[in-house]
Amino acid sequence: MSEARTSQIRLQASPERRPLAPTRIPSADLDSALATCTSRLNDADLRAVFARQGAFLYLEAFLAPEITSQLATSARGLLDEVNRNYLPGHKRGGSVSRHTIDRAAPFIAQLYRSKALLSLLERTCGETLLPCPDDDPHAYALYYYTRPGDHIGWHYDTSYYEGRRYTLLLGVIDDSSCRLDYVLHTREPGVEEQSGSLQVAPGDLVFFDGDKLRHRITPLGESEIRVSLTFEYVTDRGMRPWWRFISNIKDAIAYFGFRQVMRGRKGET
Repeated sequence: MSEARTSQIRLQASPERRPLAPTRIPSADLDSALATCTSRLNDADLRAVFARQGAFLYLEAFLAPEITSQLATSARGLLDEVNRNYLPGHKRGGSVSRHTIDRAAPFIAQLYRSKALLSLLERTCGETLLPCPDDDPHAYALYYYTRPGDHIGWHYDTSYYEGRRYTLLLGVIDDSSCRLDYVLHTREPGVEEQSGSLQVAPGDLVFFDGDKLRHRITPLGESEIRVSLTFEYVTDRGMRPWWRFISNIKDAIAYFGFRQVMRGRKGET
């Protein structure tokens, strides 16, 4: 296995990182702000890097500061809603599902459905992407690392859908030493595996096919905090009943708790 030299596509005139302050973005302006973010990117470069890295892309400082600021404000406002979970030998941390986000942080749901963002992702992967069904708690979710040792071990973002599922990871808060470690090409026969590591700062973007990327988040240190946001998009919204049952049980035990998962199944908000 070789060490990956992850291709970083740097945005021209990207804003300097600075402490985030609460900011409100009118709904009508969000797509315009995202269109500005994406206009600085070259579609051909995105597609080439994504394909070369086995369906994986990292963009540094992708989001505009005002969007990142509002995400951080939303994440801090949901601290009391976090469901803590611990699976010995695999993961420890907290999560907030899309059902709680819909009620308490609708800006995140608005960002998930942004036409400008979805268009960028479709141009990158070359497929038509669909939002996950309304009862999927993973469609958009926040993941909190707030206690020393919080982490998640090596895994894939396994899809139970009939088609492919793509993960978009956005950095929200990162006052931590955590790293996103990953291995490329693990399921491509004849292609050498490549390992890499990133610190995903606020505003950074990572986009990948969940069934292809083996990855983990390294343990949180003392007096640190890390919050990330993931969006999931699919190529086919169909799921067989048995796989839906397995998915719900996994989500309830490992991430969101039975109350959040069942709330979505009942259509409650």
